Amino acid sequence: MTRIKEDIIRDVMTKITLDRKYAKALVEAILTIIKDSLRSGEEVMISGFGHFKVRHKKPRMGRNPKTKVAYEISERVVVTFYPSKVFRKDLNV
Repeated sequence: MTRIKEDIIRDVMTKITLDRKYAKALVEAILTIIKDSLRSGEEVMISGFGHFKVRHKKPRMGRNPKTKVAYEISERVVVTFYPSKVFRKDLNV
């Protein structure tokens, strides 16, 4: 099952008994802060959860496995997530 933003907003509403409007504003604010921080090149670390890091990937040659045609994969920026030890432990219970 895939969780969507609406599911998270609904969970915030019920866990801390907020009105839907305020729960949505809270989730949106948190996501905006994380996106803006990553966009400016900062790492985002959430204690007990993990950290997000921006990585720059260099251009490289790729190959279509079906046609075997080589092509250049352009330079790009990717976000990677590294879970904390606490989070990994919780997942592996």
